[in-house]
Amino acid sequence: MPDPWDTLKLLSDGTRLRLVALLANEELSVAELQEVLDMGQSRISSHLGLLRQGRLVTDRRQGKKTFYSLHSNIPATSRELIRSACNAVAELPEVRQDRQSLERILERRQQFAEEYFNSLAGRFGKNYCPGRSWQAFGHFLLKIVPRITIADLGAGEGLISQLLAQRAEHVYCIDNSSRMVEVGTELAKKNRLNNLEYKLGDIENVPLPDESVDLALLSQALHHARHPQTAVKEACRILKREGQIVILDLKEHEFEKARELYADLWLGFTENTLYTFLRSAGFQHIEIGVVTTEKQEPRFQTILATGIKAGV
Repeated sequence: MPDPWDTLKLLSDGTRLRLVALLANEELSVAELQEVLDMGQSRISSHLGLLRQGRLVTDRRQGKKTFYSLHSNIPATSRELIRSACNAVAELPEVRQDRQSLERILERRQQFAEEYFNSLAGRFGKNYCPGRSWQAFGHFLLKIVPRITIADLGAGEGLISQLLAQRAEHVYCIDNSSRMVEVGTELAKKNRLNNLEYKLGDIENVPLPDESVDLALLSQALHHARHPQTAVKEACRILKREGQIVILDLKEHEFEKARELYADLWLGFTENTLYTFLRSAGFQHIEIGVVTTEKQEPRFQTILATGIKAGV
């Protein structure tokens, strides 16, 4: 860390002091510093090198650009010297000009961002955007799950539940495959998810008490049920009053090979069929709609259906 004498020596040069005054307010690239100070790159880089060597500034590489900012671990004495030196020259013409140029650059940054997102208006989600994957969105949304009790019916290995359990009070994974329950239990133990419990059972005869969970999930499980309407009724039975059901399943299709390829018993469901299942089981405030359509044949569509168990 720099001692006060070294700091005073570094700040004794006007160009270095102007650089420090700028970087105390904003992280800037070499090109942006060139524009603000109206100086050549070699001169600015030389002074930045001295400031970096003196541990007053730090650099960050991003792609082909290098950004500089004031070092975060400057001792209190040196930081006070920097503050006093910047205040002393704050009203000098060149320093005032630096501030105006900096404001212009920051406004241009903001304009660029606004223009980019304005160009996407009405097309968001239809074009590729780096980092905007559904997997990333899923992780983001699962982080705001409240501390409730959840039943994942037909869970398989329980990949969704592995994420839900990080926030929920307790998560039950119900599946009729002993191997799936075994693998899921091992994963829960490996990830130290003590609130994630796997149970062997059928979604048409769920091994949970009446009114014991807040949320019931049927994610791509209903088309494997022999009697899907019974599975929806079971979900209603185990839900507390005003608990919620969420169904994610395929919309009705004609891809017959799904029976042998994926062990599907039903070739999806129409929105009206799911609505009837939910209404008959005792759900209200039902919402149903197609949320995705695959681009490749046979262009499976996925339906999301939700409902609230009626109260007293």
